[in-house]
Amino acid sequence: MRRNTKIPRSLRSAARSTGPAVALGMSTVMLMPLGALAQTTSSGGTLNEVKVQATRIDPNPNAEVGVPYKAKSSGDARHTRPLAETPQTISVITADAIKDSGQTDLAQILLATPGVTLGVGENGNMFGDNYFIRGQAAKSDIFVDGLRDPGMNTRESFAIEQVEITKGPNSSFAGRGSSGGAVNAVTKQATLDYDFNRASIGFGTDKFQRHTVDLNRAVNDNLAVRINALWADQDVPDRSPSSRERKGLAVSGLLEVSKDLSVTLDYYGLRASNPYYDAGGWLTGTAGNRVPGTVMPPHAQDADFMKSDSDTATARVQWKISPVLSLDSRTRFGRTKNAYAFSTGNYSTTAHDGSNAGTNPATTGAAVIDEVHSRWQDVKYFAHQDSLRWDTDLGNGRKNEFVATFEYSDHRVDQGAYIATNSNAANCKTTAGVGANNAYCMTTFGPDGTITPLANIQSLKGVSWAKNGQNYDWNIKTVALSAMDTMDFTDRFTGFAGVRLDRILKFNAQTMNATTGAVTGDYEYKKTLANFWGGLSYKLTPQGMVYLGYGTGQDINGGEPDSGTNPGYGGLVTSTLDGNLNSKPETTRNFELGTKWNLLNQKLLATAAVFRTEKSDVMEGVSQAEGAQIGTLNTGGYRVQGVEFGLVGNVTDNLTVQAGAAFMKSKITKSNASLSNGTGRLNIGQRLGNFADQTFNVQAKYQFTQAFSFGAIARHESYRCGGQPDTAAAYSTTGTGAAATVAVSCTQRVPGFTVYDLFASYRINKNFMVRGTVLNVADKDYYTGAYRSGKWLTIGDKRRVMASLEMDF
Repeated sequence: MRRNTKIPRSLRSAARSTGPAVALGMSTVMLMPLGALAQTTSSGGTLNEVKVQATRIDPNPNAEVGVPYKAKSSGDARHTRPLAETPQTISVITADAIKDSGQTDLAQILLATPGVTLGVGENGNMFGDNYFIRGQAAKSDIFVDGLRDPGMNTRESFAIEQVEITKGPNSSFAGRGSSGGAVNAVTKQATLDYDFNRASIGFGTDKFQRHTVDLNRAVNDNLAVRINALWADQDVPDRSPSSRERKGLAVSGLLEVSKDLSVTLDYYGLRASNPYYDAGGWLTGTAGNRVPGTVMPPHAQDADFMKSDSDTATARVQWKISPVLSLDSRTRFGRTKNAYAFSTGNYSTTAHDGSNAGTNPATTGAAVIDEVHSRWQDVKYFAHQDSLRWDTDLGNGRKNEFVATFEYSDHRVDQGAYIATNSNAANCKTTAGVGANNAYCMTTFGPDGTITPLANIQSLKGVSWAKNGQNYDWNIKTVALSAMDTMDFTDRFTGFAGVRLDRILKFNAQTMNATTGAVTGDYEYKKTLANFWGGLSYKLTPQGMVYLGYGTGQDINGGEPDSGTNPGYGGLVTSTLDGNLNSKPETTRNFELGTKWNLLNQKLLATAAVFRTEKSDVMEGVSQAEGAQIGTLNTGGYRVQGVEFGLVGNVTDNLTVQAGAAFMKSKITKSNASLSNGTGRLNIGQRLGNFADQTFNVQAKYQFTQAFSFGAIARHESYRCGGQPDTAAAYSTTGTGAAATVAVSCTQRVPGFTVYDLFASYRINKNFMVRGTVLNVADKDYYTGAYRSGKWLTIGDKRRVMASLEMDF
């Protein structure tokens, strides 16, 4: 690493201080004032000892000094106080924690956060990164550097400094949606403080390769450029030929016009591809006793795929207008193209080889390729945000920090599907009687009970995919104004308050015939959303405080563009009973009582919070018998409540941890949607679909020697029941049809899991370090998401062993 001749801004004020230690990331430099040095030299005395700890500098401006897993502040400037003083649960995963974990895609990284789970797609909503925060869908509540990052695209970590997960309704900060919280990725930015050249070369089992470069160069005293690049390729463990390919480039340029004015320009591009995309497994057995199938061969066909192309350009201006007034202005244009086409599998108890012309023998049954799923989606978006911060002194050292924000966004989504053509003939039947084969079986029938996968399953159908025409056009334009204030009433009492108004200038959704292009539905409306966030904190000691917080979130009918007119997944509800768009916003309210303790010289943060979230005016889908695309407006409601604990930082000088646990319960409080008897009364009192009551994670690293460290990770999720967001999980009942009265058991039960990982690193010298990781050490079968009928389950990765060489020069 080459130091610039220019004094780093982080050291400029320190050089004028009285000589305390100044730390940058993991590096500590003991400084002596120049005056003291001259005085000591002229008197002929002995110079004080200067200690330099030669460790790596962390360029993340939000990092806690010398604590690799702990962030001190949020990347969102509207949070004006440190995270330890903010009256809200905000989990932060730093770049060091991500690197130690061995995870790379954002979906995998978020699974290490308590209260966060993953969902699955279907024909009514897109497959892709599908997150749930405290049981509520958050797939559209992803932000990058404070600006919404829409689209169901794959997200990677190669250009990320830290990931922030805000728990609880967050519309005062995030705008529409964010009913369970929001995710904000803080990206790596160019810096003038120092130059560095970093690279990593990694290999592993299942053809794993991952190579990254991170370069920062100060061209002169006012201009710096940072480049991050990625090339990665890997087979999915035990699911070959399914694989994942990632190619990424992020370029950041910083121009410091003056000490008070800077301009940053960024470009981010990612090409993510999953050839032979694997939909996973399925549930078998009878209702109430269903379990994941034991024979689930990889069944992706030769032409099956999932891919995501992302390109964004961002401009940021930071201007310190006066000592108490500053402006942060951000503008972004982005485009993503997301597409997939693949087949899913299932088990049929009636499948047979076609030789039987009558009733199927009892020994029949085979795994079959069940359904096809496809979607293409083109997303274009523009966003501009201005935040003006005004700091004042209320007297006696009491601070007041006021932030006013203006935001405009224009977000458009075009989408359609693919047409599948099979060149190979079907090889089995799933119905009795005379007739042609109607299915593709991928296992033998085994009269002795043995089930064996066929050879060359990937070529079984001979499928090819052709892009079909557009069937949905979605566009929303929004202007928003918000005001946030943080005020110290006394030395111990601090108040936090914020209000935001989002005016939907235009919402337009059109459905159309994919073949002819004829418009079949045209929906428009305008809405104004008002949301509030506030809290009161009290410092018990300089290290600890208690707080009470309240926040709201709102979303509009049709707020999830990937779901089309499917009401079960947040799509546009076109109700024949209540009118197409005559609806109120869905509203979420959250109460939180918590405490935070910044311990051990601010190196360890311990948190605890009890919360209660209530959602009302929920749009609901009706039963399949009444029509899959029909719903009801503002008829649903539910509640999620629980307690969450967190611990992050250095427990000792050598032991670093990041740990958290969430214990939650969900309950449907109001419903008009039916389970099986045409009424909503069976839903009321049931849990949410795809909701895990318990989640926890522990990531711990021990610095055994100055060069060698090792650690372990444990992740746990309790069982869940398959179902749609905002809807009760699927349950069996004591009767059928109109006689069904009591829901007695979950029909699509997905087992809970605990998975363990190991990691270690050894620093050879100041320029080279080797790192080793073993993911899923026990090679455990586990599942991270389930479709509402249990037809497919997302399989978690089996064991993978990786090693990398990291270079810093």
